[in-house]
Amino acid sequence: MGAGDTPQRRGTRPPRPGRRRRAQLHPGAWWLWALALGTAATRTTNPLLLALLITVSAYVVATRRPDTPWSRSYGAFVKLALAVILIRLLFATLLGSPIPGTHVLLTLPELPLPAWAQGIRLGGEVTAEALTFALYDGLRLATLLICVGAANALANPSRLLKSLPGALYEMGVAVVVALTFAPNLIADVQRLRAARRLRGRPDKGLRGLLHVGLPVLEGALERSVSLAAAMDARGYGRTAQVPPAVRRTTAALTLGGLLGVCAGTYGLLTAEGAAYGLPLLLAGLAAALAGLRLGGRRSPRTRYRPDRWDVRAWLVVASGVAVAALLALAAARDPAALHPGVVPLVAPTLPLWPAAAVLLGLLPAFVAPDPKEPS
Repeated sequence: MGAGDTPQRRGTRPPRPGRRRRAQLHPGAWWLWALALGTAATRTTNPLLLALLITVSAYVVATRRPDTPWSRSYGAFVKLALAVILIRLLFATLLGSPIPGTHVLLTLPELPLPAWAQGIRLGGEVTAEALTFALYDGLRLATLLICVGAANALANPSRLLKSLPGALYEMGVAVVVALTFAPNLIADVQRLRAARRLRGRPDKGLRGLLHVGLPVLEGALERSVSLAAAMDARGYGRTAQVPPAVRRTTAALTLGGLLGVCAGTYGLLTAEGAAYGLPLLLAGLAAALAGLRLGGRRSPRTRYRPDRWDVRAWLVVASGVAVAALLALAAARDPAALHPGVVPLVAPTLPLWPAAAVLLGLLPAFVAPDPKEPS
């Protein structure tokens, strides 16, 4: 060792030359993009547009999903979405539907109900119009669930918590526990099923579910609670002393801002309040953000390697917002194209420019960094 050399601690590795952190997009951008696609799904019942939204989200997840345990929850959300559609169709078949129809597919035995249960029936005629309406309605909710699943698969919940304002940090700890429960549940199911297969025991069917279900629930809940305990042990949730005037101002700004947001949203949804809805909404947002900024002074903390909101994050959010805004505009100008009729029963068609608007949601697949490659 030369005179100018620095002694190296035993057991440590020298830094690799040229090693860099993997490029990662801000997790808030993924959530805003996914929520915007979900908002777009609520503006239409056209199954072709909804299927296109599902395809767009699935392609982005397939190309930009990192190889982590919590990113494997997308398949579970897809299965949940299929279960929602089946349950909606089952309810329409057994309990009937208010949609009148003339194309009778089958007739089930109808059970007589008392007079106080008027408007409800069990069994009876099952029409194609009622099933089509139930399919459109269930597919819309399923698309919303799949978009939420895309956000869970793409955004790191721990990094999302790190990006929250200080005033929302205590609530963010509970949110992280809730968000990590489902990914931990999926990881435990895969691990226990693989272990049972290696032992030659059944891992499918009712018997396999009974033997796997309880350990899976216990393990996922224990890991989530352990995460919360570790965060609390490292100082999460501690508060600093602030003057009473600052506390009162923070509460007034936050409460007044939320009331302004509610009143402004109500004004935008009604025809009479269109004049004051947007200014009241903007004023409420400004007051709420100011309250959150002041409330962050009660939570002194530092961020190690904070996530940057760069140009790529803005492009990802802008693509999702553009899809939601253009579909909302299309629903207002041409409601028949985005809401195909079921009485009379007509085949849905794919409107061109709303479909082109949905394709804007593919932009994150090209501008977001690949998590498998170093930056």
